Amino acid sequence: SMSSKKAAAPAGKAAAAAAGSTSKVVSGLIRLLVPAGKAAPAPPVGPALGQKGLNLMEFCKSFNDKTKDIKENTPIPVIITAYSDRTFTYVTKTPPTFYFLKKATGIEKGASTPGKQTVGEISVKAIYEIAKIKQQDLGHIELEQICSQIIATAKNVGLKVTR
Repeated sequence: SMSSKKAAAPAGKAAAAAAGSTSKVVSGLIRLLVPAGKAAPAPPVGPALGQKGLNLMEFCKSFNDKTKDIKENTPIPVIITAYSDRTFTYVTKTPPTFYFLKKATGIEKGASTPGKQTVGEISVKAIYEIAKIKQQDLGHIELEQICSQIIATAKNVGLKVTR
């Protein structure tokens, strides 16, 4: 009968995916910045997932649950892989470096003329703390290298690095 075949199909697909089979066709990558615990069907999430025919509520529920222990409204970069069968997988990354710099220094925005204008100061220790968090995304990169990337970002937004 048809009904038993239908019921078996999703399990088969899941099993095939779990086995690392390449039967799933990727229909696109969606990159978003979503506040922790605040994914909603509204823009930017709604339109981005909607145009790929993905289950919005499923994503919102899953993302909000996954980020519920992170401070509310922390911007979380998300990379969603959409498949042609309208299923999806996603990974979350650590917040953008500038978010951490703002949090550490209390500045609202960067300098309008970086290099000439200083909007605040940040200690090397604070940069090291940010680097330790960012390392979760960049595990293969040395901490020192991550620190120098953060220092470059800090200088670009008009922060003076202090010892």
